[in-house]
Amino acid sequence: MADFDNSSKDGNHQPIKLAEKYAYSDKFRDLFSEGMQLVEESATFLDGPGREAVKQLSRASSLLYGTESMRLTTRLMQLASWLLLQRAANEGEMSKEQILEEKEKVKLGNLPASKADLDGHDLPEKFMELVKKSLKLQSRIVRLDTELYGNRDQGAQSKINPVNDQIELISTAFGAKKFG
Repeated sequence: MADFDNSSKDGNHQPIKLAEKYAYSDKFRDLFSEGMQLVEESATFLDGPGREAVKQLSRASSLLYGTESMRLTTRLMQLASWLLLQRAANEGEMSKEQILEEKEKVKLGNLPASKADLDGHDLPEKFMELVKKSLKLQSRIVRLDTELYGNRDQGAQSKINPVNDQIELISTAFGAKKFG
């Protein structure tokens, strides 16, 4: 996967995929470090100061905190899995087929979004900061994943998106081409 030669077998030049260059660069190592640091920082907060902070919250905020902390940990576990998989790809530890097979287990398209208006509650400031950082990291990784591998989670997204389901039904009924 780390082949950046932009000439095809017939000698014609192919466009260089910038995402591939990024994925195999020092910038990816920085993204990897940032992601793993965020996982560690979040775990440290949730296991320590977060446990103490939740005791001071109202019942409604405590429930919101619990829900959002589960979303945060789920999101970070999936992002960390993707980062570790991509690092294994970069280091040649897995074949392309193995990577694609393992990648099917990492569901970036189904990551839980934050449901909280993070600025409107009395949730701990550090917790809100971690959620926001994780959402930014998610955005960056999903964008990179899409550029590297295409939109392989599209089928899963269609299942959870009723609008796509309706468009599919209309397209089938009228024999029309799919929209979007």
